[in-house]
Amino acid sequence: MSGNTGTDLKVTGIDFLKSQNSCLHHTDAYNIKNLVVRRGQAFQLQLSFSRELKAADKLVLHFSIGEMPMKVRGTLMSLNPRHEKDVSRWQISIVKNSGKECLLSVTSSPSAPVGKYTLNVKTGTNIYKPENDAVYLLFNPWCEGDVVFLADEEQRKEYVLNDTGCIYVGSAYSIHNRPWNFGQFEELILDTCMYLLDKSKPKMSNRRDPVFVSRAMSALVNSNDDRGVLLGNWSGNYNNGTSPMDWIGSVAILQQYYKTKKPVSYGQCWVFAGVLTTVMRCLGIPSRCVSNFNSAHDTEENLRVDVYLNEFGEKLNRMSFDSIWNFHVWNDVWMKRTDLPEGFDGWQAIDSTPQEQSQGIFQCGPCPLKAIREGDVYLPFDSKFVYAEVNADKVYWVVKKVNGKDKYTRISTETQGIGMNISTKAVGQDKREDITAQYKFPEGSKEERRAMQKASSFIRPLGMTPRAFFSSSGHMDEVDSKPGVLHEEVSKTGLQLEITNKAALYPGSPLELAITVKTSAPGSWTINLAGSCQLQSYTGKVEASLGYVKETIKLEGKSEMQVPLKIAADAYMKTLASVEDEVLVHVTAIAEVQGMDDKLTKETTMSFEYPPITIEMPETAKLNKEFSCAFIFKNKLNMPLDNCKLLVEGLGLFKMATFDEGDVKPGRIIKSEIICTPTRLGEKKIVGKLTSTQIKGISVEKAITITA
Repeated sequence: MSGNTGTDLKVTGIDFLKSQNSCLHHTDAYNIKNLVVRRGQAFQLQLSFSRELKAADKLVLHFSIGEMPMKVRGTLMSLNPRHEKDVSRWQISIVKNSGKECLLSVTSSPSAPVGKYTLNVKTGTNIYKPENDAVYLLFNPWCEGDVVFLADEEQRKEYVLNDTGCIYVGSAYSIHNRPWNFGQFEELILDTCMYLLDKSKPKMSNRRDPVFVSRAMSALVNSNDDRGVLLGNWSGNYNNGTSPMDWIGSVAILQQYYKTKKPVSYGQCWVFAGVLTTVMRCLGIPSRCVSNFNSAHDTEENLRVDVYLNEFGEKLNRMSFDSIWNFHVWNDVWMKRTDLPEGFDGWQAIDSTPQEQSQGIFQCGPCPLKAIREGDVYLPFDSKFVYAEVNADKVYWVVKKVNGKDKYTRISTETQGIGMNISTKAVGQDKREDITAQYKFPEGSKEERRAMQKASSFIRPLGMTPRAFFSSSGHMDEVDSKPGVLHEEVSKTGLQLEITNKAALYPGSPLELAITVKTSAPGSWTINLAGSCQLQSYTGKVEASLGYVKETIKLEGKSEMQVPLKIAADAYMKTLASVEDEVLVHVTAIAEVQGMDDKLTKETTMSFEYPPITIEMPETAKLNKEFSCAFIFKNKLNMPLDNCKLLVEGLGLFKMATFDEGDVKPGRIIKSEIICTPTRLGEKKIVGKLTSTQIKGISVEKAITITA
């Protein structure tokens, strides 16, 4: 200290210039007092001093992160505006120095660890610690030097900044969208992500790397190993928690987790994917939800899923080791893969639904889409698992009792049914974008077969024997034990099967289904047909067998015959009310030409159709001016809906609310109103969902533009 204390330089205040910086860094939407900036990009700070800053004065800004900040680890930056470069690749300069004010520009390294930094300023021997001294540093898709750089502005708006969206569900030929509020800018969400980063206990150097961060978050969004965010539950019993069908966004889940530090009950795949999208976008890693239809959950990594049917074509749950989910939702994240050979940058698959352990814990990815497409399944992480989800073959077996023992007959192989219509929300539009071609070459193409051969050489091949739980005691029929890439048999009669519904499938009404059998080769053909209808949950689990048809039909040359399969409403009403999951109608048909080795199996899954919810509100509204929004629903079904609940949320408009509507009889109209006060400008979305004992999710969303 100099002898004259009056000349001692002290900092009297710091202005983080939040509105100016956050606008330039695309962080103005975060609902937090602190400064939030992105790495590799300049931000400004205004310092106020006790007197004018002179050339001889010592001024150093310390930015530190983690428990033991050290310069050598890049977790403590000492920035002196007189020496512009720092070893850490951070930069600082004086923009303007006038009177007692000094404007500084700070640029962090584009590879700095992301997280919460503490700032203090040293002048001589004085140290100034500002209030709200934490500065949040995020990944930066706008910065070319950052490995998450994304060149297209429209894509950045969608995959980083869009806080609403939708997740595609249903079945391959009956896809519908489920609105989802990601809400990455809402209160406490950024702090929750920081808590998760700390909880993953990475070395600080790992926090530079989106490969590590995305993998760690895929583990932490499920609760399996680390008391992470969400507890998965596919049991159908959700009494002591929230049913996975009852969430409409990530915000309530992440806020509850942050407040209690305990896993939230319950999640299924689209909930895990919705929450992981929120976490990734919040941290600045471009992310999208990806829905894979007919997704193989292949527990053996052998590229084959065995499906067991009884003689009526009904699926036998109890026997399968592996399953085909009607849909499965995971995430893609965008980054350069500096840890891999060249050519694997771009979209990477990650998955937080706990299915199989990877390196001892439930985590999955990041796995380059290019590696999946090309069959390079030796590349990290978990590429074999993801490859099987979109490329496995289906082998159908009929199980019959012969002399008291199960006899297994292989009836057909299907090589094109798995990994269909892979979907995500389109950029800048409320439309579905099909991204199947980013995951696989066209089915049957030369490139696809080449990728399959390559993948098969890294994946343990299996002989053609059934892997049912009880098959060791059974008889094998037509067992061919050659491993390798499977091919579909060519029909000698041109046998084809089609499954259709003659009328819309409304709960409470009969299900009018039909199976069409076709032949095309000359000759007289006698065909044994079996067809069944079952209700199943989205994971392929059979909830009830509703009925079947068994007929022998005769066809001549090129001809066809339609066989009706009608299910009375009473056959499924009890199941609808007793199962807490959304159920789908699953129809399987088996056809066998007598005297020929010609067999065929076909299955299809259909969704029930529901009456709509409508939203009545103005098209535009003014900032901070109240407006009213009404949700209207008329029960047009031939059955009452019991214990109806309407869940509604509008980010930047109103907090999530629940209306208990009680029992809604056929023909009854319900109307619920909510008063909205817009707090943010731009297009905002209102989301609503109606659940009841019988029907688990009728969704609606509507946009409104908020002006100043």
